[in-house]
Formats: sequence, C-alpha cells, structure tokens
Amino acid sequence: MKTILVTGGAGYVGSHCCKAFAARGWTVVTLDNLSRGFADAVKWGPLVVADIADREAVASAIEAHAPDVVAHFAAYAYVGESVDRPELYYQNNSAGTLALLETMRATGVRSLLFSSTCASYGHPVRLPIDESHPQAPINPYGWSKFIIERMLADYAVAHSLNSIALRYFNAAGCDPDGEIGENHEPETHAIPLAIQAAEDGGVFRVNGLDFDTRDGSAVRDYIHVADLADAHVLAAERLVSGPGYGAEVFNLGTGVGTTVLEVAAAVNRATGDRLRVEHGPRRPGDPATLVAAADKARAILGWTPSRSGIDTIVATALAWERKRRAAAGGAR
Repeated sequence: MKTILVTGGAGYVGSHCCKAFAARGWTVVTLDNLSRGFADAVKWGPLVVADIADREAVASAIEAHAPDVVAHFAAYAYVGESVDRPELYYQNNSAGTLALLETMRATGVRSLLFSSTCASYGHPVRLPIDESHPQAPINPYGWSKFIIERMLADYAVAHSLNSIALRYFNAAGCDPDGEIGENHEPETHAIPLAIQAAEDGGVFRVNGLDFDTRDGSAVRDYIHVADLADAHVLAAERLVSGPGYGAEVFNLGTGVGTTVLEVAAAVNRATGDRLRVEHGPRRPGDPATLVAAADKARAILGWTPSRSGIDTIVATALAWERKRRAAAGGAR
C-alpha cells in the first residue's frame, strides 16, 4: 500500500484529492496548519497540524508515516490579497515550499506532486493555452507559484527530485457524494457566489460585458474538482511506477470555455430562475478568455474529465451549499 502526505489537505482541492487517493487504496496523511483549511474536511486518514515551514514538524511527520509521495497543496490563493500583501504569498507559498523541499531532501523523499495554476501564464498570447505557452504572471499569486515551478526544475537537476506540477484552470464543483465541498472565507469564486446569491435572493455581479467573447462576458475553463482529483491520483501513480522523469508539467482543464453569463444561466436552470444578475466594470487585468489545451494530460496520464459539464458542476455545488445551510439550520 502506497502512502501520500498531503500538505493543505484540509482545503478545497486538497480534501477532494485525499478522498480520491483513499478510494484508490493509498494511505492518506494530511498536514495542514488550519489557517485556511478546515479540520472537518479531513476524513480519509490522520491530520498532522503543522506548517510546511516548520521543518522539524514536517520531518517528524515524514519519519512517522514514510510517504512515497508528498502532494503539495498548502498555499494562499487569493489574487487580490496577493496584490495588496505580496509578502504573504512569497513567504507562505514560495519560501514555505523551499522549506518543504529541504525537509524532503533531508528525509529522503524524492517525489513531489505540486498544485500549480494557470495564473502562471498571465495574459494569453494564443489559445488554447498549452504547457509551452510563455509564463508571464500578472500578480504575486501567479509569481509565487511560478517560482516554485522553477525551484522544482532546479531540484530535479541538482538533487534528483522527481516532480509533477499540475496547472489548474478554474476548479469548481463539489464532491458528488456530498461529503466535502467548497468553503472559502471570503468566497471569491464565481459559481458559489452565484449560487449563494440565488439562494439568498441577492444579486450576482458580472464584471465586464465588453470582452471580445460570444456574449461579452469573460470565458473561463471550469474543471470539476473531482476530475482534478482523479488527475492527481494518476500523476502520483506515474511518480511511483517507473523511472524518474525529472520535473514534469501538465495542464488540467477541459478545453471548453464557459462565459460568466453562461454560468449564471446554469445557476438559474438549477435553482428555478432565482438568480438576478447585475453588470459591473471589468476587474483590472482580467483576460477575456482562459481555456486550456490539456492534450498532454490525456496522452501521458490517461486522464479524461467526466464530470466537468457546467450543469454537473453547478448541480454538485448547489447540493453542497444546500447541505451546509441545512446543517446550520438555515443560518449563514
């Protein structure tokens, strides 16, 4: 039985990946400082409460559980916050990962699965975006992840660290079984914001209707979080199944773009036309279209997303939101 140590496994994507790993027979150990994760999302193995920068605590966890792979999700991920407080992102994301890599090196762990982002590409110069697209981040969050990818490439050469970086496009949706879901404070993602607005009788703001797209709103590539989780399992199996490949990178997306207005329409279909939409100005730096070319993940990892239609994504997110509200007695 293989063991995986999941940093940030109490967060949104990390917890869904923990479930997928457990379902495939891995022993799962979560390491999370709980600054932005939630202990009740850790359901598939023990929780070690520690920060990735605490080398002694991480080394103790590695020595106790002997992981075959470290899956690294622990990061701050608010773009706006990264602009206002870049020091948080370079310290927590970049410097924290450097500490993690050094602890792995000291304890003999040589395989890392890294949660990266399409934010490292910046404004697209061609579409769809493949892995060879230039990387030119436009915010500190994207730069903090880009720096980590550079570290992984250098550690592969200097220290024989094998890694796979998975560049997500727009993670969305919730566990189809309803055991875990999306929970951010504050929430900034379009789909849960639209669902919350529909359930509360509020208004969902669409930022920008003057993009050069089919309906004027921005286009994004939404990928169901359970499909993301499947890709992580396949990537980890690649890390442990054969010779070292150095530092590899894969995009995770569908290749299909959905506009923000189409997201709003899907929420209305799911909720019975309860969502009201208002129009606001573009957010500074927002690209018109971000769509992945994910052929490499399909060809090499054998990964095919199966739950990422927008109506499926919205249905699972709505079910989770309603479950949360019922558990809280309707209070928010």
